[in-house]
Amino acid sequence: MLVLGFAEFEHQAKALAEQLHCPYKRVDVHRFPDGEALVKVPAMLPGHVIICRSLNQPDAKLIELLLTIAAAREHGADKVTLVAPYLCYLRQDKAFNPGEAVSQKIIGKFLADQIDELVSVDAHLHRVTHLQLAVPCRRAVNLSAVPLMVSFLRDNLDNPILIGPDRESEQWVAALAKARNLDYIVCHKQRLGDRRVHVALPESADVTKREAVIVDDMITTGHTVMEAARALLAAGAAKVHCLVTHPLFVDEADTLLHEAGVAQIWSTDSVTHSTNAIALAPLLAQAIKQS
Repeated sequence: MLVLGFAEFEHQAKALAEQLHCPYKRVDVHRFPDGEALVKVPAMLPGHVIICRSLNQPDAKLIELLLTIAAAREHGADKVTLVAPYLCYLRQDKAFNPGEAVSQKIIGKFLADQIDELVSVDAHLHRVTHLQLAVPCRRAVNLSAVPLMVSFLRDNLDNPILIGPDRESEQWVAALAKARNLDYIVCHKQRLGDRRVHVALPESADVTKREAVIVDDMITTGHTVMEAARALLAAGAAKVHCLVTHPLFVDEADTLLHEAGVAQIWSTDSVTHSTNAIALAPLLAQAIKQS
């Protein structure tokens, strides 16, 4: 086996290679003045190549991935495993309005046509319940970061109350609460726009003088978590923290959260960010070894 990685995700790709006890090589990417990409892989590759790259900010990465996989197969790879801890284009899983492209189906088929296996973490699935239905390759594995988050919370907080900022987050916060035998609540969210939401605690919720941890699979603009933090502090919470799998954090959303009163933000390293506190490499390597 050989792990191929890219500059912006090299730390995580190297860590995966170390867990697998196999070599690591970086894919060279040259960007021409007109925006086109030239990728270069090692001239001689083993039969099994693992490409490790998260697909946040995905559009350019998808083209580079297409070129990399084709080059890898031309230079010896007969099995390609894509390790994409964050997987893009999953939210649009149906046409909500006439004429809309169903991007999950389109990008899922695009990836499945290129790779043999896919390993991802906390994929953002709703109407589709299994990752292989979204990306129909030979083997598609959707891992959960919950076991790693359980260990992290055990090492860092005594008895927090866990908070799901909306109904979509309930599957993650409930699993984490059950594993640690912790209390949890799920907030009510009303979306008013891409960056405008209203978040309210359940009427029965009592967070007075308690340390609260908002748990979610991803944070993009941060507005939902910001409103949840404000509601918790207004209700008397002693401190509010945030624990997230995918720290997308566009437009410095982490700064927005701190300004709203969030004390600590912790994330996995599915996307490279200063809040990374939980390494996914051991979890990812275990899934690959089981193939």
